[in-house]
Amino acid sequence: MDILLTMGDLWVRRRAVPDPSALAAVDGLRPATVVTGASEGLGFALARRIAREGRVIVLLARTEDTLTEAASELRTAYPQATVLAEPLDVGERDAPARLDALLERHGLYLDVLVNNAGMGLGGNFTELEPAKLEELVETNVTAVTRLTRHYLPAMRARCRGGIMNLASLAAFAPGPWQAPYFASKAYVLSLTAAIGGECAGEGVRVCAIACGPVETRIHRKMNADNTFYRAVLPSTSADRMARLAWRSYRLGRRVVVPGIVNSFLAWSARAMPYEILLPLLDWLMKPRVRPLRNAGRRIARRTPEVRGDAR
Repeated sequence: MDILLTMGDLWVRRRAVPDPSALAAVDGLRPATVVTGASEGLGFALARRIAREGRVIVLLARTEDTLTEAASELRTAYPQATVLAEPLDVGERDAPARLDALLERHGLYLDVLVNNAGMGLGGNFTELEPAKLEELVETNVTAVTRLTRHYLPAMRARCRGGIMNLASLAAFAPGPWQAPYFASKAYVLSLTAAIGGECAGEGVRVCAIACGPVETRIHRKMNADNTFYRAVLPSTSADRMARLAWRSYRLGRRVVVPGIVNSFLAWSARAMPYEILLPLLDWLMKPRVRPLRNAGRRIARRTPEVRGDAR
């Protein structure tokens, strides 16, 4: 693995020419990894994976109580890491400025950004609350765009650092009964892949992780537990997904669809005509009245679940 990481570093930096003034600007500061939506679910699993490496890590989430508990748990488990926590809604317009102030107070600069915070909505599109739709767009689309645009220029000037954006298998197709969520993840995937192309070889990792079903509470929040896709598609634990995602990011991969089954489904969705794809997805995604046995959860039970859901 160390050899692969070294080769990945060389490939990522193949055309890197750092700006001396950008390096001087962070002289004496410690690099920090910032994880949004880090209090539970996949965000917490990613934070735990990163803290294991002894990094300085900043946890961001909206709910202060669960965020404080998550930070305390990481500090106890990984005393070699420096763990900071800050209640912050990344969908707010002043989120980058507030994060800048936090980093400055602690003598840090943002080296790696993990845009994990997100929300989902399930149901008939015309019956969704307008306020919730706006919140989804602000969190899943606007916040990712704003934070990426804010921090990427300095990373490119330093020729180091990176951004991991959490997309979804949902990014590869339209999703009846979860239309805004699918659309937002398609945006994240497209944006990240394009930016990654622009930064190729400059020393900055830009990676989109298109996860398949992960065992967190988001499915219940989206009224999706009683759907055929939850019964048919295999799911995995947040901890295993975090391990795959972080390893892929470190290796310098740009678009990652973890798992053989998920990769097959992603590319099949792109190749399939909408006349076939949409009726199939409608059948898979529509909530059912009668409970369905979730075959996919058998896979997740093999590994311990982490705290609930931030995505």
